[in-house]
Amino acid sequence: MHSLKYSQGFTLIELIMVIVITGILSTMTTDIITLPVKAYMDLERRTTLVDTAEMSLRRMQRDIRRALPNSINITDGGTTIELLHTTEGGRYRASVSKTGPEKKYILDFTKADSQFEVIGFLPENTTGYLVIYNTGTIGANAYADADADELPEIDYIDYNDPDNPNAIILNLDKAKLFPYRSPQQRFFIVDTPITYKCENGKLRRYDNYPISSSPTLPTGNIQAKSHRLICSFNYDEGSNTRAGLVTLSITLTDKVGESVKLIHQVHVDNMP
Repeated sequence: MHSLKYSQGFTLIELIMVIVITGILSTMTTDIITLPVKAYMDLERRTTLVDTAEMSLRRMQRDIRRALPNSINITDGGTTIELLHTTEGGRYRASVSKTGPEKKYILDFTKADSQFEVIGFLPENTTGYLVIYNTGTIGANAYADADADELPEIDYIDYNDPDNPNAIILNLDKAKLFPYRSPQQRFFIVDTPITYKCENGKLRRYDNYPISSSPTLPTGNIQAKSHRLICSFNYDEGSNTRAGLVTLSITLTDKVGESVKLIHQVHVDNMP
């Protein structure tokens, strides 16, 4: 008499159920892991784009706030902005209440003059070009004056004039007849033009080139770049009683299609 031997194992139905359940658990686990990772990567890309645009706009904002009044130019369909950068400023002596040694340091607007007394403080090592009452029009345009080589450069600042020891005397390298007086007796000192230009997916900053109405730009420093970069600059000049407004817009898009758009507005004092 033979004994029966039974073999144990899985039926086909049990095997199919195990495969189905394992697939469901794998899908759930994949979503749990993948979705947070994807969200983190998306956030990181957006953060990088926002930081790049924000830093560029803030750099432009600092330069624009130090622009010579009425020197901002928007060209190339709103993709290029140029300005004259001021380093110092103050007020010149326009009159005196008595006859004294300070009388000869009045800035003369009836003839070419090469020195005047500064009302306030001016650092002794100040350098640059002197501009008075820049309105951006004929006869009072720093760009045009530079083309004609009429912008006087600061020669030196005298703190120890024997005739007037308490005065700060600004001396120019050449005499200049300024065509217009400033209503506030204001003067500005500029060092270089600055240009921001958008092209070929990059925003570049140019400086340290001669002041001219048609400048030749040197090699610029990249402020922002992206797979696709769109800039839009707009300038509302305002008036002598209302500040101008510069609107800056930058849109950055990376290779995977992530995109951000930032807009800054900067008020500009155009009182010359």
